Amino acid sequence: MIAVGHLIGYGAGTVDLLKVFGTALGSSQFKQLTVIAAFSLLGTVAVTSYAVEERVLISVKDADARAGAFRMISKILKTTWHLPDRIQAICWVQFWAWIGWFPFLFYSTTWVGETYFRYSPGASIADSKDPLGDVGRVGSLSLVIFSIITFLGSVILPLVVRSPDNEKHRNFTPRPPAAIAPIVNIFMKHKPDLLTAWQLSHIIFAASMVFAPFVRSLQMATVLVSICGIPWAVTCWAPFAFMGIEINRLTAPNTILANGSSYRRISNAADDFSSPAPSPTFLRLNHLDRDMDDNNDGSSSSSQDSSTGETAGIYLGILNLFTTLPQFVGTFISMIVFHILEPGVHPELHKGEDGSVIEGPQEGDSTMKKAAEGPNGIAVCLFIGAFCAGGAAYATWSMKKMYPR
Repeated sequence: MIAVGHLIGYGAGTVDLLKVFGTALGSSQFKQLTVIAAFSLLGTVAVTSYAVEERVLISVKDADARAGAFRMISKILKTTWHLPDRIQAICWVQFWAWIGWFPFLFYSTTWVGETYFRYSPGASIADSKDPLGDVGRVGSLSLVIFSIITFLGSVILPLVVRSPDNEKHRNFTPRPPAAIAPIVNIFMKHKPDLLTAWQLSHIIFAASMVFAPFVRSLQMATVLVSICGIPWAVTCWAPFAFMGIEINRLTAPNTILANGSSYRRISNAADDFSSPAPSPTFLRLNHLDRDMDDNNDGSSSSSQDSSTGETAGIYLGILNLFTTLPQFVGTFISMIVFHILEPGVHPELHKGEDGSVIEGPQEGDSTMKKAAEGPNGIAVCLFIGAFCAGGAAYATWSMKKMYPR
């Protein structure tokens, strides 16, 4: 569904919305896209709010005296510092991967459009009434192809990648028809697991973006962006699949890792079934916070189970932190790169064909051409992101050691 949303959004970006709607939704392409996105978000959230039914949570304990933002943040921070090994590995892979993905997702459209207007013969933006919109429309076409490949990958890859949860627990013996049995057996023998596919996705993304500073044509930029549709499909799938598996193992009784160590529990729900069965509209839980229990009676509840919902919420929230923090890192890196390489800031990096220094802010074609001989700031950000994706590939390789073959 993420791929479908990308496809619709980038498809809308390729259309000249000023000709379709006039100025009713805004005076520029970007403003109109923002309005359309806002209404789309309101519509989807409204449908979700109407369709989803939730049960009212009633805690057995007096939650009003203990609950609070500070307590919850403190609990999340403590859990973050004491993550189980596998969950910690997933989070670090996500951290390095998203430092690489941040500049791609935010700047790839602009990068493709600028590449076209800077290096393509005959391309002119001097007479454009909406230069930003023209750059976005050119770049959006490559992102449409990217979204199509992502969608196809999201459908096909689960069929050709081995599920990590079924590798050791297959309860059937596949018996394909005799005519295709040799082909199926060869395929099943070499079918990659999800962890390998995740590692390869980082390598593919890094290998694509490392060439970004050397791109001088719209076609090449489009090819590189399109190739990234495959690793993006895996990126939207793998971390949540592994996190879900680990949360299920975490909440199962007597969970033991392959190395003999056990998961650390974050709360106790041993008495969940001592209360009357919950009604369809009310959910009664008896979470005994470990820190509170330790202070009250000196006992530790680290060996007792927590509810699946609470555990899932905490660990998925921590995974979201490791997805959000890289965006701040990426923004900081981009700020430095743009400050150094932005045309006109350091003119010694942007000399004209005759060797003279191009200085001062300019408009129209000169804005696109004055950095043609110098480094492209967005391309440099993508290049740095490629190395971070290489770090994610290494982290994924290290994570493989935690899973028995």
